[in-house]
Amino acid sequence: MITLYTRPNCPLCDEAKMMMELVREDFPFEYEEVNIESDDALHEKYMLMIPVVEKDGEVAIYGNVGYIELLEALEF
Repeated sequence: MITLYTRPNCPLCDEAKMMMELVREDFPFEYEEVNIESDDALHEKYMLMIPVVEKDGEVAIYGNVGYIELLEALEF
């Protein structure tokens, strides 16, 4: 299970979503996007790290999410 934690009005989050879609074109996978502002615990946990890509419950990558870094973090 892959989860992308984001928040509204976050340019890095928008870039991370774009990178997720680019990787999906080459390596099809499903992911869930979660707005950290919808949950106080998530907001407190990730507010300084977003965007955060989590794989199987573990943080795989956060902050500036590039194509190559995402491939490596997701182990494609």
